[in-house]
Amino acid sequence: MADYQWYPGHMTKARRMMKESVRSVDMVVELADARIPLASRNPDIETLAGDKKRLLVLNKEDLADPARTKAWLRYFRDRGEYAIPFNAKKNTGGEKVTEAMRKLLADRITRDREKGIRPVVSAMIAGIPNVGKSALINCLAGRALTKTANRPGVTRGKQWISLADDVRLLDTPGILWPKFEDQTVGMRLAMIGSMNDVNLDLQTLALGLVRALCGDYNGIFENTYGFTAEDIRHLAQEERLTGEDAAVIGMVAKKRGCVMRGGVPDYDKASAVLLTDFRNGRLGRVTLEKPDAAEE
Repeated sequence: MADYQWYPGHMTKARRMMKESVRSVDMVVELADARIPLASRNPDIETLAGDKKRLLVLNKEDLADPARTKAWLRYFRDRGEYAIPFNAKKNTGGEKVTEAMRKLLADRITRDREKGIRPVVSAMIAGIPNVGKSALINCLAGRALTKTANRPGVTRGKQWISLADDVRLLDTPGILWPKFEDQTVGMRLAMIGSMNDVNLDLQTLALGLVRALCGDYNGIFENTYGFTAEDIRHLAQEERLTGEDAAVIGMVAKKRGCVMRGGVPDYDKASAVLLTDFRNGRLGRVTLEKPDAAEE
């Protein structure tokens, strides 16, 4: 397996800033990607949060397998975590986010009111790169307050955003952690776009994605791109490939026009296309992790 690591210098600075800033908030809202609910949780965030209240938001639920999202929500709730799904693109579940924040801080809000103090809920929005923190804030605010993009590393500094008279959010840069003990975690983070593709071997990454999805979502590539299992076997023999995983990418190349002179599949371009299609949901709603595997 390839070595997946990405920890540029600005993440060290961001982590230090978050450590200092967490003292000034009431709680931490942690965003994870619903397609990889475990791998997309930075263990450093738990350390940074300390004894602060925490809300876990599974963003991009529109791209994830609905049945598995429900299973993951049960998994986290069974472990005493407050977890809710969210779709930043359609702002599905936005009210539930602010409602959950107020619920988690209900005791403090009540005490403030009893003292004649206007309660204000303040929360740090934290998570890995490209998980949708800025998109979440913009959805909750109902307008574009922060810059968003479908790539990691857009937010570099902290910024405070007021949603209403009683809610303030601190947007923070996406951070990973210095070393992945399990390289499968790093691979899954790379698959969803939380690392800079420039530093990655996209062919190896695409092969890993093919193996992961073929195991749980049989026929997903044939259905998406319009080729058959026989097409895959034929190309594997024609190209003298050691396995049919590479032939899947070769068929994607043929179907999406990623070919070189003589009709030879361009595996580099096809790998990039395949990863983009996965990240954008063109392959369908899929989740790469299962709760039962997390308990093993």
